[in-house]
Amino acid sequence: MNSIELNIHGMHCAGCVSTVEKSLAKVTGVDTAVVNLSLEKAVVTGSMDKKQLIEAVKSSGYTATQFIQEDLNRDINLEKLAEAKKRMVLGWLVTIPIMAWMLVEMITGLVYPSPEVYHTMMLLLSAVAVFFAGGDTIRNGWKSIVYFSPNMDVLIMIGCLAAWSTGWLRLWIEIHPFTGIASMIMAFHLTGRYFESKARGNASSAIKKLMNLSAKEATVIDGSGVESVVDIRNLSIGDVIVVRAGETISADGEVLDGIADVDESLVTGESVPVPKNEGDSVVGGTVCLNSTIKIKVGKTGKDTFLSQVVRLIENTQATKVPIQLFADRVVSIFVPIILVVSGVTFLSWYFSTEFMFKISTSISSILPFFPFNSTPIAQALYASIAVLVIACPCALGLATPTALMAGTGLGAQNGVLIRDGAAIQKMNEANTVFFDKTGTITTGNPEVVGAHVAKTMTKEELIRLTASLEKESSHPLAKALLSYANQNNVDLLQSERIEVRPGSGIEGVINGKKIKAGTAEFVGYQTKTNENKTVVYVSCDGEEIGYFQFRDQLRKDAEEIISNLKSRGMTIVLLTGDGEEIARETAQQLGINKVHAELSPEAKLDIIASYQNKNNTVIMIGDGINDAPALSQADVGIAMGTGTDIALESGDMVLTGKGMEGLPKAFALSQIVFSKIRQNIFWAFIYNMVAVPLAVIGLLHPVVAEAAMALSSINVVLNSGRLSRFSLK
Repeated sequence: MNSIELNIHGMHCAGCVSTVEKSLAKVTGVDTAVVNLSLEKAVVTGSMDKKQLIEAVKSSGYTATQFIQEDLNRDINLEKLAEAKKRMVLGWLVTIPIMAWMLVEMITGLVYPSPEVYHTMMLLLSAVAVFFAGGDTIRNGWKSIVYFSPNMDVLIMIGCLAAWSTGWLRLWIEIHPFTGIASMIMAFHLTGRYFESKARGNASSAIKKLMNLSAKEATVIDGSGVESVVDIRNLSIGDVIVVRAGETISADGEVLDGIADVDESLVTGESVPVPKNEGDSVVGGTVCLNSTIKIKVGKTGKDTFLSQVVRLIENTQATKVPIQLFADRVVSIFVPIILVVSGVTFLSWYFSTEFMFKISTSISSILPFFPFNSTPIAQALYASIAVLVIACPCALGLATPTALMAGTGLGAQNGVLIRDGAAIQKMNEANTVFFDKTGTITTGNPEVVGAHVAKTMTKEELIRLTASLEKESSHPLAKALLSYANQNNVDLLQSERIEVRPGSGIEGVINGKKIKAGTAEFVGYQTKTNENKTVVYVSCDGEEIGYFQFRDQLRKDAEEIISNLKSRGMTIVLLTGDGEEIARETAQQLGINKVHAELSPEAKLDIIASYQNKNNTVIMIGDGINDAPALSQADVGIAMGTGTDIALESGDMVLTGKGMEGLPKAFALSQIVFSKIRQNIFWAFIYNMVAVPLAVIGLLHPVVAEAAMALSSINVVLNSGRLSRFSLK
């Protein structure tokens, strides 16, 4: 099966994504087509020609080009935000003077300084807002009409153009122009677009950070032993590379020569280094901590581990967002209906003026609205344009982004960062919570939990000798021992002839005695413990003197958090790259019944997907690079603030505290924010359901209609602003 990647240009909303995907899907030979709005990228699989795909995208009103990997280095969302802000500011710069000018006329009835100057300036100022600030909206609206894919921009475009055109119509027919209304409509629309861009977040950051983990160069050694530095893009399968202590491994492969400890937290999420010997596999992006090893390259380019993780994140981030899609789905139906209603309204007033006046007069006797007394053509224009103006879904466009913006601020004050608005809705629907172990449920740092001493040694002496030896090591277990010595107020001794044995341990001389610390085999320890803990054995001149037990400690709030989730009816599942026994022991401590251990990043993703396929809405909480694909796959990915940048960028939410204390607040935040969104959408719909019929029967002057539209938008903004008064518990 062939896979083609394309850069898509011109998209700005979920409706655009849907249009492009449908166009690509129609191409003969296409099996799947997934479009990522954040990355402006399409991934198409099947048996098809690239030129056909590009033409299909072009036929839908957008443009496509060959995908360029370097484009990911562009901060696309930041560029969009800057552009949206510029357009919003320009829109309001001309709209505010227009509103002030119109207000004077409405209150005093005076047209200052003269009707000619007033109407001319209204045309010019409104043109700036509509065609310059809102130029993108006008173009997209027209494009949607041409390619039969109506969205919100269509109604905004028609409403603005209809209102603006009355400034020219007054030259030929007796009609009161309401040119300035066009500027107001566009200004409110551009404000909503800015909030939406600001709330979307930068989903491509995770991918860019992953790409930066990879080494840029590799040291290749040929058959004669000559070394040369090459770009990793020029590596071939079978090349032999040299990696020294502290260097990043540049490619996936197999150790040919040497022994070293490798930091594989990238793969496993576990902080303890993994010893690598001849024949062991290594992953590009991991770090060689000590010694020098030679590696035979086994995978390059798209086949490497990092590239696979990038693809996993790309695919899962292209998931459709219900909240973002909702308005576009409604508008796709709403737009043609309103156009028809507006046309029927015009015809009804023009050909049945007397009948329509009777309806409006009877209603106006009950409601505080007054019909106009004008010519049939003018009255028809009044009513039909009022329908278009009143139906402009500015309030609907503001409903979600304003609530998200307010919710984002509230969350930030309470240690919860929202990166994806969809998480607000999906978190309320969740019934399953997945937890990573190391760094999430546990602290991620090994601690000494036991010191067992031989009869010939005191505990203090054992700590002193071992810590004095390990002070020269950078190994996480060595750091834990030094911390343990400090807690017990043990003074350290001078050590000499220190020798680190990667994958085995460390040895040296202290006060003329040879001290060894490490594995039982390295130390020569015969009395091995069977307890489910990491153990460092110690000998003095070949004699067993004791051993230390290490374990990653549970977070203090872990038990309380798990209990809280259970009280909400949640199913709790533990996912970890750690061993089966350790994983089950941790789960038992917390009362977690479902455990999956010894997992790769892809395996974690597959397990989450299997739960989703059974109609479960799932939350994933993790902190490591290995958790990034799972965080993206989950309906809601929650990253620990103490985790890696990759996890933070892949999560839909981030807990900024040191523990999981922010998780209950995240649930409370999602509940109140989504409630506000539903309220906003409800009132936006009620407004249209009431106002449109009144406009049809001629009881709403377009100016009044615009004022009502503005008030509806303001109501949405104020309702969202009330979120700041809530306290999260």
